Amino acid sequence: MAPILMMILEDCPYCRRALDYMEELKEEYPEYRDIPVQIADENKEKKLADSLDYYYVPTYYVDGKKVHEGAADKRQVKAVLDRALMGRG
Repeated sequence: MAPILMMILEDCPYCRRALDYMEELKEEYPEYRDIPVQIADENKEKKLADSLDYYYVPTYYVDGKKVHEGAADKRQVKAVLDRALMGRG
């Protein structure tokens, strides 16, 4: 299992939707609940945000590797969770 870092902006509607999808998926697939997820707002964690290579939020990193950037539908969020579950960034 690999950790997830999710970069967001607090006021971003796409980020809120992606967070909702993550919660829905954790309810549907209990195995996702144990995946370590760090959610970082780029305005509040500027140093972390500046150290990463991305432009759009939400952006997902699995085990340090960028695996998705920009608006995500539920299927794409599930793919991120699946990668983390399998331990592949």
